[in-house]
Amino acid sequence: MTGELPVAGTVEPEAAAASVTSWDDLVVRVQACVACAELAASRTRVVPGQRPPGADVLLVGEAPGALEDETGVPFVGRSGQLLDGLLGEAGLRREQVAVTNVLKCRPPANRKPRRAEVNRCRPWLERQLELVDPAVVVALGGTATEWFFGPGARIAALRERGRSEPLLHHGRRVLVTYHPSAAIRFGPNGAPVAALREDLAEVARIVAEPRAW
Repeated sequence: MTGELPVAGTVEPEAAAASVTSWDDLVVRVQACVACAELAASRTRVVPGQRPPGADVLLVGEAPGALEDETGVPFVGRSGQLLDGLLGEAGLRREQVAVTNVLKCRPPANRKPRRAEVNRCRPWLERQLELVDPAVVVALGGTATEWFFGPGARIAALRERGRSEPLLHHGRRVLVTYHPSAAIRFGPNGAPVAALREDLAEVARIVAEPRAW
């Protein structure tokens, strides 16, 4: 295992997550988590995520950025603005969907999450999936895609596979797509933004139909 060691004497996320019975309780527990020493030392705020009552969609990104670390709210920077706009185009309001990240703390300098950090933070997201119980989960970007489908999982291949059969994680429908930050990097006419727009329209279609899986 690589990465920093947990802080001695802290409650491990697996035990803490298993004991929570509500989203609000989970938020309190996540905000107190110091299992990853480097992240706990460098963060400004923990970003547990948001869950509107009755949300049928859970969006899962990689990790908080600088503005999210400052505000404690996920997807409020440029990526969040683009995401909100594309959700609106699909007929989904941000206030209707739950949003979280694989990591709840910002990695220093926005570096890629380390595998040890992802593994340690995993129980929080697993419990969030259970508490939200969404009709569809949207994995935004490579880190979220690998969280659901394992190391080496590729967005393009899974998007193609998802056209012919539902992708499932523990019985829950998962739709894989690009992260809004990739859409920004490639510009408004790039393939990632087109794919993200198409996939969010598919999400809207899925939640409008009865669950069939």
